[in-house]
Amino acid sequence: MSTRGTRDIDLRAAHRAGSKAAGALLAEPETADWVRELAAADVPDAEVRLPAGSALAEALLDLAVPQEEINPVVAGRAALAGDELLTALLERCVGLLVRDMGVVGGGRDGGPKLGPWIPELPDGTGPAGKWFALYVLAAAAPHTRAYHAGLGVPPDVSRRTLADVGRQFAVHRRRHGVPGLANSSWLLRHFRGVLFQLGRLQYERTRLGGTTGEAIAAAGLPYGPGDLALAVHIPDFHGPLTPDACDDSLARARAFFARHFPAEPPAVATCHSWLLDRQLADRLPADSNIVRFQSRFHPGRPGLDPDDRLPLSFVFGDATLPLTAYPRRTTLQRALLDHLTSGGHWYEGNGWFRWDR
Repeated sequence: MSTRGTRDIDLRAAHRAGSKAAGALLAEPETADWVRELAAADVPDAEVRLPAGSALAEALLDLAVPQEEINPVVAGRAALAGDELLTALLERCVGLLVRDMGVVGGGRDGGPKLGPWIPELPDGTGPAGKWFALYVLAAAAPHTRAYHAGLGVPPDVSRRTLADVGRQFAVHRRRHGVPGLANSSWLLRHFRGVLFQLGRLQYERTRLGGTTGEAIAAAGLPYGPGDLALAVHIPDFHGPLTPDACDDSLARARAFFARHFPAEPPAVATCHSWLLDRQLADRLPADSNIVRFQSRFHPGRPGLDPDDRLPLSFVFGDATLPLTAYPRRTTLQRALLDHLTSGGHWYEGNGWFRWDR
C-alpha cells in the first residue's frame, strides 16, 4: 500500500459491497462510533505507505515485534489490502497522527482531541482487524522518525522509543497467554511524537490537569492547570527501578528536553502510577527501590476509587485469580497480597516535583 492523501469513507457503499469488516464494525456500538468519527474527521492529505512481505517484516523488527509473531502479521496484510473500508480507516488514522505530530495536549479541559483512537476490532474483521493497530503504527513510523530527525533527536532515542511496541507484545502475552498487542492507544503517544524513552523512564510532553495543577498552585508554586509539564512513565521489562537508573534517566531527560524543546520549558514533572500509592511505604522496606522512587515526588491527591487489578496485572500478569493462587516469592508480591488479604485496597497514586530546579 502506498497512497497520497486519505480516501473518503462511504459506509453505505462498503456495506452494499458486502464488506465483511463493514458489517462487523457497524454491528458493535463502540466500533460503529469509531468508524463514523473517522469518517467525519478533518484529515489532511498524507503519504501512507504500509509495506508488504519481507519489507513489512523488516519494519516490524524495527519496532521490536517478537520474531515469532512476524509471520501472522505479514500474512494478515493481504486481508487488509483486500478490504477497502479497513484500508481507508488505516489511512485516516495515520493522517490524524501526522496532522497532530508533536502537538501537546492535556490541561484542565484536556484540550482538543488529538490523533486517532483505535478500539479493539471485533473478531469478524479477521486477521486484518486483529493486527489493525499494529499496521497503523508501522505505516506511521516513517512520519514519526522524520519528525524526530527534524528535531535532531538521536536515532538511538527514536529507536528505543518506538521499540515500546515490542514491550506491549510481551505485556499482552504475559496477561493473556496468546500473541497480541496490548495498550495500542497508549502507543499512539509515541508515534505522535510527544513521548520519549530516555534510559529507565519515559517522558511525555503534556500540560498540568486540573487536580494536579491546583495542588501545585496551592503549594505556592507559580504554576497551575494548563502549564507545560512532563509526565514520567515507568515501563515494564526494563530492569530494576534503582536510584542510579532513575538518576541517569532524569539527567538524560533534562539535557534532552533543554536541547530539543528549548521553547517549551516544562514547569514540573508529574507521575500517576500505582507505584506512588503511599501505602506501599508501609509494606516495603524503607530502602526498597519503590519507596525511594516515591521519595522523589511531592504526594498528590490519591485516587478516590480502589483499583486492585492494576498492581496485580503489573506484578503477576493476570489480575483475575483468587489471591491464594498468586506466588509469594518476592517482597513486593507478599506486600501486595498481604494488604489485600487484610481487607485493604490499592489506589493509583500521583505526585510531582519541580523540573526547573
